[in-house]
Amino acid sequence: MVMKLDQPVIPFRSINTPDISDISEELSIFTSDLSESMATPNRDLAWKIAPNLLISFKYAWAGLRYAFVTQRNFRIHTLIGVLAISLGVFLHLKPIELSIIGITIGLVLALELLNTAIESVVDLTVKQSYHELAKIAKDCAAGAVLISALAALLVAGTLLLPPLLTVIKSAL
Repeated sequence: MVMKLDQPVIPFRSINTPDISDISEELSIFTSDLSESMATPNRDLAWKIAPNLLISFKYAWAGLRYAFVTQRNFRIHTLIGVLAISLGVFLHLKPIELSIIGITIGLVLALELLNTAIESVVDLTVKQSYHELAKIAKDCAAGAVLISALAALLVAGTLLLPPLLTVIKSAL
């Protein structure tokens, strides 16, 4: 931005900015409230807290089962992941290559679970109404899954195609 010389220079303080003392006072109030709440956690609002590790795994399994039963894309990603690992085993890929494929599959499935969770929370919040921010949240979560799926496709293609083409050429 070019400023003309005949225009008056407006000092920065003329903008409605809070005074430093106001900020430090608000910050001290906030930090004292925060330290008090962290010292004694309030569990009254917690619906269910897993009393032991086994129950925690039960809840995690319930989430996986829910995603598999209700989310078509989760089932598709699971099937493609199983096929990719099976093909890797059939082609005798090195363990590190199978691990890389497995990690990328895990990333896609984890992001698919997060996408499902975000969609559920957004639906809970906006109920049956439309809100632009709800659309943005859902679209961004779906975009994250798409990016991870494309990256997984690139990784699996790079690791699986050369030995697969070798097997196909030798069979002909």
